[in-house]
Amino acid sequence: MGPDKNDSFDAIVVGTGISGGWAAKELTGKGLKTLVLDRGRMVRHGDYPTATKDLWELPYGGRATREDLERHATAARTNYVVTQATKHWWVDDTEHPYSETRPFDWVRGYHVGGRSLVWGRQSYRWSPMDFEANARDGVAVDWPIRYRDVEPWYEYVERFIGVSGQSEGLEQLPDGAFLPPMEMNCVERHLKKSLAEKFGRVMTIGRTAHLTAPLAHSPQRGTCQSRNLCIRGCPFGAYFSSNSSTLPAAEKTGNMTLRPDSVVYELVYDEKAGRASGVRVLDSETGEHHEFSARVIFLCASTFGTAHILMNSISKRFPDGFGNDSGELGCNIMDHHLQVGAVALAEGFDDQYYVGQRPNGIYVPRFVNVGKDKRDYLRGFGYQGGASRRNWTRLMSDPVMGEELKQTAATPGPWSVSLGGFGEILPDHRNRITLNRDRKDRHGLPTLDFDAGIGENERRMRLDMASEAATMLEAAGYRNVRAYDRGYSMGLGIHEMGTARMGRDPKTSVLNEWNQLHACRNVYVTDGSCMTSSACQNPSLTYMALTARAADHAVEELKRMNL
Repeated sequence: MGPDKNDSFDAIVVGTGISGGWAAKELTGKGLKTLVLDRGRMVRHGDYPTATKDLWELPYGGRATREDLERHATAARTNYVVTQATKHWWVDDTEHPYSETRPFDWVRGYHVGGRSLVWGRQSYRWSPMDFEANARDGVAVDWPIRYRDVEPWYEYVERFIGVSGQSEGLEQLPDGAFLPPMEMNCVERHLKKSLAEKFGRVMTIGRTAHLTAPLAHSPQRGTCQSRNLCIRGCPFGAYFSSNSSTLPAAEKTGNMTLRPDSVVYELVYDEKAGRASGVRVLDSETGEHHEFSARVIFLCASTFGTAHILMNSISKRFPDGFGNDSGELGCNIMDHHLQVGAVALAEGFDDQYYVGQRPNGIYVPRFVNVGKDKRDYLRGFGYQGGASRRNWTRLMSDPVMGEELKQTAATPGPWSVSLGGFGEILPDHRNRITLNRDRKDRHGLPTLDFDAGIGENERRMRLDMASEAATMLEAAGYRNVRAYDRGYSMGLGIHEMGTARMGRDPKTSVLNEWNQLHACRNVYVTDGSCMTSSACQNPSLTYMALTARAADHAVEELKRMNL
């Protein structure tokens, strides 16, 4: 089976999420006829069936049924709550199973746009210290790039997607090209002042990919309406997603062919040419097999989706998986560990409230192992959280009825404040996925087995994540301060990274400094699998910057006939 002339393109992009959407936009915008493949169903901007429904308009008051929880079991055990308003975004685990040698929470969404429709939208630059950390600490391998290599691409991405935020002048959290910041409420302003006065620490409003002002180049996107229903899909296009932003831009060029329901299961390797010639695809609706060819291929199928494709692509040249000369493919899984921090009640603010439902919180940048601060573990953590008053939903299980219910529902509940830690996980070769060819998915393809967990460094860090949060809330004078550690298994942070890491040496890494496979330069990998370390900041902005940078490099290399 081979491609015919109608199945040949300049470029192929696999995946339409955060990275795939950017690859599609950049490659088509630079003139390449580009085939964009997604394994899931078609979702266009606006195809968000529950986006404008109130809770009482949903079946069962929005609650998931027992069948819903069984079919979306993985999403149900994570921060993503399965409800009648969101269940259509999550993969059916009964059709797409995986195995867990050690517990792993793999949250997936198989549809055009991927998790760009449901991401948390927090958009932070990494700092120079983050790209230097592995080399400084003697951990794993060194990044083949530095902050200066990515800095212009951070700005390029920020200006296109629209990131609201406040400049703070911190070395460990570089400022960006920001739209006006969202406002903190009264309790958050009080906590910010307390942290500055008592600890010399900064608290800022979350830097989030929400429009707080119009973007001239994206007139189809409106500004944020403060509904905080983002996980359902935003009909206003106020937050960045592939569907509202990069894919429409790619479509506008006339150079994109978008093909949903296309499960890429294998790269095709041309032994004579020493390059990838294309991809093999299974149509998830018809069961038909297709082969498409291109001069350059961008794998953006998500950390584990991309690793699955590479591991499943076996040839005489690559008997252990495509590009896996180093033996590192599928290894070095990282995430951000969380579910640890502190909560408290804030008294003395009962005469104050806030407007709308801001889809954003506060951020306390990393302060441990920065400057003169030294701890008994490597790296660090930041805090996300905020303050709010409980609303009428607190009464859903309350026995109060009648007039008393009306009066109580109309009265705001108490103020609470929380700080939840996002901690860095070190890369470890033993944290890995492998192909399980004995257990197949609904398409008859091998599934993944996960074997990953945190180590002693992370366990030490968790103690500080809880303790420091409680100390800061107590110092602010809040009541009923409760430190917590609810436990963590890998994947729960939904920031999976590292299965095809970048590095300088082909013997110890999969990708080079341009996100190309060391062993096959016309294949680029720019999703989370490329990451060499994890920092403690949300990673999606870095994925986008690396993708834009790699696409620019690919086009220049094509012009030079090097690919």
